[in-house]
Amino acid sequence: MEISVVGTGYVGLVSGVCLAEKGHGVVCVDIDAEKVERINAGDSPIHEEGLDELLRRNVGKGLTATTDLEGAVARTSLTIIAVGTPFDGSAIDVSFIKSASEAIGKALRAKTEFHTVVVKSTVVPGTSDEVVLPILEEASGKVAGHDFGVSMNPEFLREGAAIGDFMDPDRIVYGGTDDRTLEVLDELYDVFPETEKVRTTNKTAEMIKYTANSLLATMISFSNEMGNLCARLGEIDIVDVMRGVHLDRRVSPIIGNGDRVVPGIATYLEAGCGFGGSCFPKDVKALIAHGESAGEDMNILKSVVGINKSQPLVLIDLLQKHFDSLQGRKVTVLGLAFKPGTDDMRESPSIPIINALHDAGAAITAYDPIAAEEAQKLFVNIPMHYADNVEESVKGADAVVLVTRWAEFDDLPDIINAMDVAPLLIDGRRMIAKDAVPRYEGIGLSTTASPEPLAEAS
Repeated sequence: MEISVVGTGYVGLVSGVCLAEKGHGVVCVDIDAEKVERINAGDSPIHEEGLDELLRRNVGKGLTATTDLEGAVARTSLTIIAVGTPFDGSAIDVSFIKSASEAIGKALRAKTEFHTVVVKSTVVPGTSDEVVLPILEEASGKVAGHDFGVSMNPEFLREGAAIGDFMDPDRIVYGGTDDRTLEVLDELYDVFPETEKVRTTNKTAEMIKYTANSLLATMISFSNEMGNLCARLGEIDIVDVMRGVHLDRRVSPIIGNGDRVVPGIATYLEAGCGFGGSCFPKDVKALIAHGESAGEDMNILKSVVGINKSQPLVLIDLLQKHFDSLQGRKVTVLGLAFKPGTDDMRESPSIPIINALHDAGAAITAYDPIAAEEAQKLFVNIPMHYADNVEESVKGADAVVLVTRWAEFDDLPDIINAMDVAPLLIDGRRMIAKDAVPRYEGIGLSTTASPEPLAEAS
């Protein structure tokens, strides 16, 4: 099948490259000529594990990039819309969706054969049918269901694992305005014969995406609230609590041979310093706003957002237990991206943590394997040293705040224990054993501490 993908951001480029790898012909479309040039040169403009390799293997063969949307639509039978839908505080911004729909509609005027328009951007229920479809009809002068079809096909890609998620999906969901459109999507995804497909309406497909993300976000905030309660009650460690919870066979079942299977979803039942990224914060807030506009008070999701907003600052509270003042204290922040495997800084817990440290007068050093460049764009007004490795970052530190679960931080105990004076470790992800370093604080753990006077700061 010949496919055009409008938008070469995270979702669009990953989808385009993976569909090309599966044998489809793909044309990626973007208004940014520099991005198009990079893609055609086999140079991915975004960081994602495995993407560069797949791009280089397919570019110039099954995949090309262009700024010519009209030409791309003309020579393809299916167009995927994968543009951004930011949340403005009261609703998702569908201006990019509208612009793309209008441009695609104008391109459809010259087409005589049936064309399928697939919305892959995350949009609230009703958007594909009530926003995209009418714009396409008006701009094209054609009729949905007769001349073209509209489908909603949400993505379920985790940053840092997106290639694997696309190439080996656990489910594929798509809606459609009519049977013909659904049959086109059947053909598109015939290259995934083993994957269970959910054929439904566009509105339901849109709701599946929001419900899935809201469930995972709720599990995280629930775990964090339990962790905070454990620390408040004292003599309880949330790590031990969640280990007991995970052993419930409904969470981690025991299969026929007696082995226990621990599914990936269990990782969302672990306490930490909060979720971030481009999906969970935006999607939960958007669903709250959409629900309220329909007259539904979204109390649980409001609590999810509230807990997540305050959770990063729990690390600051743990830090302040040990120092009368943070003024002049040397504090290292380990991890800047919102999760490992990506350089994405959007809604990262490191942002409120660094802002709070700066406000308190701390001397900040930061290290992240790949996100330092993005961080420098964000923290332009905060003087901060960016280290090149873990060893450099913790040298001379009074305290180390671990924010992102990068695998290379597993070596932190060896590094700290080799230092003449061990810094305090604040573990925001509970990835280091609490007895692995001399001075330890972690989410969901109660300890006693005598604050060090400011006079001892070096």
